[in-house]
Amino acid sequence: MRDEDGERPVERQLGVALWRQIADRIRAKIAEGTYDSTGRLPPEAVLAGEFGVNRHTVRSAIASLTEEGIVRPMQGLGTLIKRQERLQFPISRRTRFSAGLADQTRDIAARLIASERMAAIAEIARALKLELPSEVIRLDIVSAAAGRPVSTSTAFFPAARFPDMADCFRRTESVTRAFAEQGLADYVRLSTDIVARHADAGERSLLSLSPGSIVLETTAVNADLEGVPVQYARTRFAADRVQLHIET
Repeated sequence: MRDEDGERPVERQLGVALWRQIADRIRAKIAEGTYDSTGRLPPEAVLAGEFGVNRHTVRSAIASLTEEGIVRPMQGLGTLIKRQERLQFPISRRTRFSAGLADQTRDIAARLIASERMAAIAEIARALKLELPSEVIRLDIVSAAAGRPVSTSTAFFPAARFPDMADCFRRTESVTRAFAEQGLADYVRLSTDIVARHADAGERSLLSLSPGSIVLETTAVNADLEGVPVQYARTRFAADRVQLHIET
């Protein structure tokens, strides 16, 4: 049910704090350009009436957005919206992190934070079309642009075909170059699923995010040119820094 202005009321029995629900609503409105005409948020009293809560709850939501670097309270001016240009990351038949951002920013880097050779669970084996039991190489990666972390990913590769994936990536800092060193010159994207959700504690730490921040999570499968899967990856992008662009 929505009010007269079309705004869906916050849900008090949802299990999510009211201030966090309001912070999410305001964040979404900023992304949609709702406040572009003024460049600032409406007064606390107006927001409290809009969401049907008290000013203290609105104040907590604004404090959270301030910690995220989205707004900045200024004495005598109200709460200003800090304009932050988001990188546009293209998802296409040939999705490559560095190539996708190369013309938008500088100092693009990827860092391996953990690796493991492990038995594939059913979900991974199904995505990579492996027989069970099979082994995979797992890489945990944090990628950055202009000195700021923008994504963290967990990627799996068939161990029989790419046994040196961790060493190759550690040396080259690139999945594409690591593939090339092991005989795979080209690969393409088979599928990409995208969801938006709150970042968990580990993601907030890796991406330097504040509580309540949103990540865009992609689950993707890449394959060689014969259609054989070579990579299954789950990547979490900081939503305030990256916009995903689907190219067809």
